[in-house]
Amino acid sequence: MTTPDRAADDVRRRLLALRADDLPTHGGRTLAYVYDSGIAEADALGREALAAYGATNGLDPTAFPSLLAMERDLVTFARPLFHAPAAAVGTVTSGGTESILLAVQTARDAHPDITDPVMVVPTTIHAAFHKASHYFGVERVSVPVDPATFRADPAAIADALDAYAGRVVLVAASAPSYAHGVLDPIPAIGEVAAARGVRFHVDACIGGWVLPWLERDGLVTHPWDFAVEGVTSVSADLHKYAYTPKGVSLLLHRTPQLRRPQFFASADWPGYTMLNATMQSTKSGGPLAAAWAVVSYLGDEGYQTLARRAYDGTRALAAGVGETPHLRVAAVPETTLVAVTTDDACDVFTLSDAMLDRGWFVQPQMAYDELPATLHLTVSAATCDLVPEFLEALRDAVAEAVATGPVVVDPQLRAAAQALDPASLDDDAFDGLLALAGLAGEGGAVAAPTRMAPVNALLDAAPPPLREALLIAFLDRMTR
Repeated sequence: MTTPDRAADDVRRRLLALRADDLPTHGGRTLAYVYDSGIAEADALGREALAAYGATNGLDPTAFPSLLAMERDLVTFARPLFHAPAAAVGTVTSGGTESILLAVQTARDAHPDITDPVMVVPTTIHAAFHKASHYFGVERVSVPVDPATFRADPAAIADALDAYAGRVVLVAASAPSYAHGVLDPIPAIGEVAAARGVRFHVDACIGGWVLPWLERDGLVTHPWDFAVEGVTSVSADLHKYAYTPKGVSLLLHRTPQLRRPQFFASADWPGYTMLNATMQSTKSGGPLAAAWAVVSYLGDEGYQTLARRAYDGTRALAAGVGETPHLRVAAVPETTLVAVTTDDACDVFTLSDAMLDRGWFVQPQMAYDELPATLHLTVSAATCDLVPEFLEALRDAVAEAVATGPVVVDPQLRAAAQALDPASLDDDAFDGLLALAGLAGEGGAVAAPTRMAPVNALLDAAPPPLREALLIAFLDRMTR
């Protein structure tokens, strides 16, 4: 008979076995998805708090007042970092996407008189805004960015606001953009939005816990947050550069009045009156407690050190990329993100595979409109000391990618992909396309191949709607 202790040990072994093929979350070699401070004590403290509060429920702050106290502490800590006025209010959410969804929903619900609402965003805005548009029926008007700088164009945004006058409920921009690591011209956009009385959200999900300390060091030369009068809300993720366990972001509004439409209440049923500040009702207090613990432990001075380490590592990495034949940095990094392009001798998709073979995960990004395909590199504090090793691996990977040559997509296949209408395809047709893309496994299953370059090159050649449809079909079949 299996004892409980032996059963628990078996579960632990199985958990470790399941993790064997995952990307490493610590060590600084995964340059997307995860963020590593390199401070073991902070990581351990976060995990302890996560476990200690895992069974608490943020649904009712009167039932668990400790969660409300910790949320207030985090907002209080963040408010001066973002130059927020004393009246500013904030909410802890489950991540950047939820913060953005709430910013859009709040802007929409602040104008119930507008039946066909619009938000105006640059094409480089995070795709979470696309999701918000889809969920909440707010039409997304995407404005092209400057192809030389990858930054939003305030004049083009102003033109869009005027073209959709009376319908626009929100303008948004990035600090910085995820894809290219540059700050949009927040002061100029804020002036445009304020002149028209439109809410302006700054997506600082990936930069919000770095920029304040870089600003102190004189490395950020223009305001990006509530220091700009036209900015009405800011989002910043703690599970990124605050180095807390996953599941925590902050959404701050300039005033309580601006936030009020974010809240949802319903008493029109015989159960308890539902009252929510976020998209979720029941939610574990674990991530919030973990964030509170890590932020309390690291504090202002700790984040000053970590932000500068990540920034210095980023600059060193970008300089090394610039000195590597066949590569260049798409834009000078302003925070801790680097976007890398190649010349015609190789491609970013082959390069990504070659780097993974060498123990480094870098994220390939598809071309879009006039913007080239790139490699995205997120540099954490733990990566700083590894930059020389990374650059050595990168030079070897480039040599391999050049010897292999760029992936060539068959011209007929490219033409066929560009001519397909995803809306007209049935399941059998999608199965055929998945097989063609190299995403089909045995017996009708799907599987990602070990070499992703041919798949990514084909996806890069496909128009965005077909790319989306293919990946949805892949996810659908992978989870059946």
